[in-house]
Amino acid sequence: MRMILVGPPGAGKGTQAARLVHSLGIPHISSGDMLRAAVKEGTEMGLQADGFMKAGKLVPDDVVIGMILDRIARPDAAGGFMLDGFPRTIPQAAALSDAMTSAGYALDRVLLIEVPDELIIERGVGRRNDPVTGRIYHVTFDPPPAEIADRLVHRKDDTAAAITERLGYYHAWTAPIVPIYDAQGLLRRVDGVGTPAQVTARITAALGA
Repeated sequence: MRMILVGPPGAGKGTQAARLVHSLGIPHISSGDMLRAAVKEGTEMGLQADGFMKAGKLVPDDVVIGMILDRIARPDAAGGFMLDGFPRTIPQAAALSDAMTSAGYALDRVLLIEVPDELIIERGVGRRNDPVTGRIYHVTFDPPPAEIADRLVHRKDDTAAAITERLGYYHAWTAPIVPIYDAQGLLRRVDGVGTPAQVTARITAALGA
C-alpha cells in the first residue's frame, strides 16, 4: 500500500499513522523527519538540503522529492509507505507524481482525514505538553492529573490565532490538491472526529473499500 496522508494541521495524521504502521506493516514517512534524518546521516540529498537551510532558504521541491525517492527505495518500504507532509501544493503534487512515475512507483491511495476547523482550534488551544514524560494532555478531552498540572507547557503556537493561520494556509494551498487525487480515483475521505480507535476503524474500512 503506497499512500499519502492529507488533512488539516491537527487532524490527527501523526496519531493515525503511528497506529497504521503496525496494522499495515509499512513505514510512516514524515517529510520533516525525513529531512532531518537525511541531514544527520549526511546523504547526498541531505547535504544539499543542509546547504539551503544553513543559508536560510527553503529546501527546493526537487531536493525534497529526491529524498522521498531515496527513502521509499529502502527495504522497509518495499511493501508500501505512508507519506505525510508532502505534497502541500498543486505544483508539488504534480512534480511528485512525475518523479514517482519515472522511478516506477504508483500511488494506491490518498487518505484525507477531515476535521472541522472549529474542532481543530479547540484541540490545539487545549493541548498541554508534559516536559518530563513527553505525554500530551488536553484540558477538556484528556485532563492531566492535578499533581502535575503546574509543570505542563502550553506551546506558543497552540493559540487560536496561530492555529487559524495554519488552517488558512492549508485551505489556500494544500486543500486544492484533493480534487486532483479524487479525479484520479485515489482519494478516500475519512471522518476524523472521534476517538483514535474509532478513526482508525474508519480508515481501515476506507482503505479496504
